[in-house]
Amino acid sequence: MTCELSVNVDHVATVRQARGGNEPDPVRAGALALQAGAAGITVHLREDRRHIQDRDVHGLRALCGPGRGELNLEMALTEEMIAIALAIKPDRVTLVPERREELTTEGGLDVALHAKAIEAGAARLRAVDIPVSLFLDPEEALAAPTRAAGATIVEIHTGAYANAGDPAAVERELDRIGRAAVAFEREGLRVHAGHGLTVTNVGPLLQRYAFTELSIGHTLVSRSIEVGMEAAVREMIAAIGAARRP
Repeated sequence: MTCELSVNVDHVATVRQARGGNEPDPVRAGALALQAGAAGITVHLREDRRHIQDRDVHGLRALCGPGRGELNLEMALTEEMIAIALAIKPDRVTLVPERREELTTEGGLDVALHAKAIEAGAARLRAVDIPVSLFLDPEEALAAPTRAAGATIVEIHTGAYANAGDPAAVERELDRIGRAAVAFEREGLRVHAGHGLTVTNVGPLLQRYAFTELSIGHTLVSRSIEVGMEAAVREMIAAIGAARRP
């Protein structure tokens, strides 16, 4: 099974916003990523607009489309963001938790706490044919509630795995991820993964479970400073392709 790459260009916008100008351009970065073989582009439109701006989402919506790449819009479950999604109609919406104080997304969505809101929001998005994904921690118990809430895709948060410091901790996190992925799959959900992934750690992850898509951003933007976005994306695609499930 092929694992596709969705490139998150949030931190291209982070660099731009440091000076408040027009460079670098996340839309141009997205175009380069797609030219290099990425299957799609991911952006997180935060309520505080700390990096990605509304104009970026509109530009990426025009860039992506059938045969050109899929636009995945990460967003909080708020009325403002749902209205934006309904207007822009990305190819997929990924619902994520959001705190203004955090540097980056710190964990998965609390499905139990927000079950009714997720179900209502997902129904509104599905009504205009926008598939809904939930960004979740690798917990088997979340599989049935996720399906019941109306999601068809889950993105497993791999941050704890990426940050694990010793081999035993890495193995524990890979085991958690693998068991959760199987549980989500049994509920009929498409299973993706993302957060903190690099050319070094994607191999063991994909050997544990054959994810259909990985969402990767920070390491690609960092590497692109050295070699350019196209080369960075090609390196990641090669690392993904080199991984084989036992």
